[in-house]
Amino acid sequence: MIRASKYKEREVMTEQHPTLTNQLCFAIYNANRVFNQFYKQKLAKFDLTYTQYIVLLALWETDNLPLRELGKQLDLASNTLTPLLKRLEEKGYLTRIRPEEDQRQLIIALTEAGKALQADVEQELHTCVGEFTPALQGKIEEMIEDNHILIEELKKLL
Repeated sequence: MIRASKYKEREVMTEQHPTLTNQLCFAIYNANRVFNQFYKQKLAKFDLTYTQYIVLLALWETDNLPLRELGKQLDLASNTLTPLLKRLEEKGYLTRIRPEEDQRQLIIALTEAGKALQADVEQELHTCVGEFTPALQGKIEEMIEDNHILIEELKKLL
């Protein structure tokens, strides 16, 4: 009988005081850390960082994007994006173009090497993600949708 009441007491304390393991923020932090390790390892053979990869991913989806639109899609400021673009340009994956009709604009376009890289990177990442259990693979879209909802709700609190 004493054990049961101590258990109940602990249960009540847990409800009153958050613990590390039941915090959504900590779970997301850990998931982010593991994702960073995963992508660092898988993208190393292409000499890409995760942030460089998502720039390329956005351009593989829609090439020839204005800098402002690319920054908006990635939720990155131009002062963060500019060094990334310079490095990707140095690697030969993209080019930055100032249109004759509007020199204030900057268009980001893939080179042929940048376009060709897509198949190799996708194959590497697909091979890894393909190793997930079927149960997890079925939940991935649901997790992405839940994440979008969470982000929107958190933005409302800012």
